[in-house]
Amino acid sequence: MNDLFYDESAERQYQPLAARMRPLSLNEYIGQEHLVGEGKPLRKMIESQHGHSFILWGPPGVGKTTFAKLFANSMSAQFIELSAVMSGVKDIRAAVEKAKQWRTVHNSSTLLFVDEVHRFNKSQQDAFLPFIEDGTFLFVGATTENPAFELNSALLSRARVYRLKNPSVSVIKQVLLNALNDSEKGLGQHRIDISDEQLDILAHAADGDIRRSLNLLEILSDFTEPSTPVTQQMLESVLGSSIRRYDRNGDIFYDQISAFHKSVRGSSPDGALYWMARMLDGGCDPLYIARRLLAIASEDIGNADPRALQVGLNAWDIFERVGPAEGNRAIAQAAVYMACAPKSNAVYQAYKDAMREVAQQPSFEVPDHLRNAPTSLAKEMGHGEEYRYAHNELNAFAAGECYLPEDIHEQRYYHPTDRGLEKKISEKLDWLDKLNKESPLKRY
Repeated sequence: MNDLFYDESAERQYQPLAARMRPLSLNEYIGQEHLVGEGKPLRKMIESQHGHSFILWGPPGVGKTTFAKLFANSMSAQFIELSAVMSGVKDIRAAVEKAKQWRTVHNSSTLLFVDEVHRFNKSQQDAFLPFIEDGTFLFVGATTENPAFELNSALLSRARVYRLKNPSVSVIKQVLLNALNDSEKGLGQHRIDISDEQLDILAHAADGDIRRSLNLLEILSDFTEPSTPVTQQMLESVLGSSIRRYDRNGDIFYDQISAFHKSVRGSSPDGALYWMARMLDGGCDPLYIARRLLAIASEDIGNADPRALQVGLNAWDIFERVGPAEGNRAIAQAAVYMACAPKSNAVYQAYKDAMREVAQQPSFEVPDHLRNAPTSLAKEMGHGEEYRYAHNELNAFAAGECYLPEDIHEQRYYHPTDRGLEKKISEKLDWLDKLNKESPLKRY
């Protein structure tokens, strides 16, 4: 069992600053007011001392483990921690036995905290279910990934999900100030001479991760003598190249690519450039962005500006030929072009409608006049008979002809918009439709 409180018998053992500064009460826990503020769900749960199993979902370093420990303390519960990265079914069984023994000997509850719970496979997640139901322990899982995608529905049905947010720069700065002024657990005795502006830089560099901010501050303290002012050179040595939180397989990645796509679709070149820069800054493969632009060109721009597809392909080709330095600029140019282009999802919608109807309807026969007639037998059966060759007709259009099965001959999937080139396409289709209706050779 992990001890929640600072162990005075282990004062001589080194603990990182982030571990020493871990809040021991709800009043010290800052940064998640939407969950722990007055009248908010997690505060009410702690104050009532009546808990339920739940999942804490949020990025690294925002206080998931800390809250689980505070919750266990409020319930006077044994705290058992497992890491899904390091543990297996054997460890789960051991935790279950420990919880049962604790209930028998102490007549008290156990909180089982599972960090990175999304890394457990289905069978491992299922192993918790009977013990959550019979009250062997309260289950608290922590995950950086979307629980709806990564956790079993059976587990989700037994545990509420609470989402923790990135703390603001002002919250992180307050955490740093607390560490600087705390002479018992923090750096108060070291007396680092750091300016308010330098604290801002540290808080920004943490990129929403409280634990990382404290780690940076502790490293900085190793560079300084007591009461010696922190220099710019010291700060740069600690920060190095700022490493952004960016997981190409995780929620942060998908959130950023979603923001990029929606910026282009929403005709915001500035938003497109910002999110592209964020992804590149975090280590995203530029060609992933190029691939997404090609999808945008067909899904969101379509025939309103067919040139968008070629612009996207050209940007990809340029990147392959000249490399990232100039290639990234070409991809940025394509992103800006597509953000500014007229938008239409008419082709995309028409394609989805056609696919859906084909799946739902019978397999209609190909009309005889549209069939291939490669053999004399096929010709005898009337295949291709009465087909009208469009190029032999006025305006290269066989007015009145139909190219759909008779049962759905009036169906129309593609409805062009009045934006960009599609406005002209729409006008042409309306004109052709008028010719069809007026033709004495109308097939159906």
